[in-house]
Amino acid sequence: MKIGTDSVLLGAWTAVENYLNSILDIGAGTGILSLMLAQRSDAEVIDAIEIDNSAYEQCVENFENSKWNDKLFCYHASLLEFTDEIDNRYDLILSNPPFYSEDYKTKNSQRDLARFQDAMPFEHLLKCTSKLLSTNGIFSVVIPHKEEAQFIHLASNFKLYPNRILYVKGNINSEIKRSLIEFSFHESDVETTELIIETSRHQYTEDYINLTKDFYLKM
Repeated sequence: MKIGTDSVLLGAWTAVENYLNSILDIGAGTGILSLMLAQRSDAEVIDAIEIDNSAYEQCVENFENSKWNDKLFCYHASLLEFTDEIDNRYDLILSNPPFYSEDYKTKNSQRDLARFQDAMPFEHLLKCTSKLLSTNGIFSVVIPHKEEAQFIHLASNFKLYPNRILYVKGNINSEIKRSLIEFSFHESDVETTELIIETSRHQYTEDYINLTKDFYLKM
């Protein structure tokens, strides 16, 4: 599975200023978010959940080969199974969830599982997150901008409220493509910012470089 820009942005943008003892990565894929947060934070526990067999095996291999392997652990389970069995509460929960809700599927079932919303519906994600998040914890997620209003409405049903939002555009002339949203159980004025990725093809903006340069070998 390739590492996408969405995950790199989420892993770099998520706030780690507050003391974090425990982190949970929902739908870990290759484990990129967990690895980025291991690099950025002093959290003692970083757990991940991945349901797909191949992705789980790749995630475990990546964890074991990293210098943070003593704090990283991946569970091979569905989110519902994990939520029902785990009593832990996490200071930070991250997710780059599947969000293709269109009524078509490819012939690649693994890719469908990773990319389609019916593998982990937003409401399902939010309900489980509300149970797993500590009282003062943060939930950080990346979604299509067109889904933002509905997602925030669903989150409010579980007493989760947006505190920060980053709007992401591919270039200065394109529409907003993604919303990165940070939620908590505490209502506040929402801090909004915008990020443009490129000035032209493969010519990255200074803002994008500054945000992500710690995670690329060539940037």
